[in-house]
Amino acid sequence: MSVAEINTVDMAQVLTGAYELGDMINQSAEVSDYLYWKQQVETSSEIQEGIRRLNAKKELFEETQRFGHFHPDYHAAKDQVKALEKELESFEAVIRFKQAEQALDEMLFQMSETIAFAVSTTIKVPSNDPNPKGGCGSGGKCGCS
Repeated sequence: MSVAEINTVDMAQVLTGAYELGDMINQSAEVSDYLYWKQQVETSSEIQEGIRRLNAKKELFEETQRFGHFHPDYHAAKDQVKALEKELESFEAVIRFKQAEQALDEMLFQMSETIAFAVSTTIKVPSNDPNPKGGCGSGGKCGCS
């Protein structure tokens, strides 16, 4: 058996394992919770109407952003977007959906980190965290040269 054939077999095993891991993730409580609350948000006519109104206000706000604070409607448009976001966040289904989404994101990040660090402890694992901790570009000290 050649080296190429051995690598192909190994890659096939890796892909099979990845599909099995994907199936296990899809059967997890986190995915189940996420899908339940996503459906609740999608089937609520009240929430969907709020989302439509929010998207319309966001479009208006984006138009004002071209000129920033100098646009006469900038602050009003920004306040309207914030008010509609706050209104949407008052629905239990939206709150629970965001919590389920965060829990699923955290689980997937931890799995990615485990897989990456099994290969090498120096591999960078991207995160959805808006406030990154450590590493390059964050102002902290890292081992990069």
